[in-house]
Amino acid sequence: MQSTEAVSIQRFLDYLKFQKRYSQHTIVSYQTDLLDFFDFIHLHYEVGITEISPVMVRSWLADLKGKKIASKSINRKISSLKTFFKYQLKGEIIEVSPMTTIISLKVNKRLPSYIEEKDIDTLFRHVEFPDNWDGKTNRLLLQVFYHTGIRVSELVNLKTSQLDKSNSNIKVLGKGNKERVLPVNNDLLEQLSAYIKQKSVISNADHEYIFVNDKGKKLYTRHVYNVVRQYLTLVTSNERKSPHILRHSFATHLTNNGADINAVKELLGHSSLAATQIYTHNSIEKLKDVHKKAHPKS
Repeated sequence: MQSTEAVSIQRFLDYLKFQKRYSQHTIVSYQTDLLDFFDFIHLHYEVGITEISPVMVRSWLADLKGKKIASKSINRKISSLKTFFKYQLKGEIIEVSPMTTIISLKVNKRLPSYIEEKDIDTLFRHVEFPDNWDGKTNRLLLQVFYHTGIRVSELVNLKTSQLDKSNSNIKVLGKGNKERVLPVNNDLLEQLSAYIKQKSVISNADHEYIFVNDKGKKLYTRHVYNVVRQYLTLVTSNERKSPHILRHSFATHLTNNGADINAVKELLGHSSLAATQIYTHNSIEKLKDVHKKAHPKS
């Protein structure tokens, strides 16, 4: 890669990190997309950043399609390039963006999978959790996932200071360091408070973070994934058994029970209403099912 392009990419990544405050995972994704793109450009065209044209971009996209890369993944790469060249345009590195005429591929929208309310009820009413620290931790983190719609990264980094007992809420630092406030019912609030107090029985426990393992250490994301899969396997045959499906369940159950879509958007921390509207489709599907079973002419 030419040094000028390497410098442009690094400046762009620094911009994402320090000004946009994107997560390291997102920054790595941008970096991977850009390096792949410029490797292709140098291999086939040997031009600099100012000479890249829409035709060259389309040839790269066609190459990705030929490699059976999913449309959703290709659209992410298109988005990465658009953001990158917009930044170069702003910095007057280029005069025209080669992405102006590039449009995203059509993707068949898949309705978000979720756990049925009856299965959630079974999980918390009938499944037995071990009467030890791990059992208490696992049950409580599952409750927090379902009752708040929190992301796994937000949960493992949840600090004791973010729990506001007086106002019955949790202040969460989400994507892009955006803060949102999640209401917590009295029962869950009491359980969280009791759990935090009980950490004193663990020697050298990390009191900065709410959730810790039996050694007193902050939880790892992979461990949380394993816990969620283990317990959801007991109550549902749904193929998806990740923390994110509990977030989907939180949002779907809210919309199915009449929650305002804008309120759900704020609770989930979505920047766009479009990202939240997928949950209304599940509500419509539920209405269709009710109509089919109950209406005499259906």
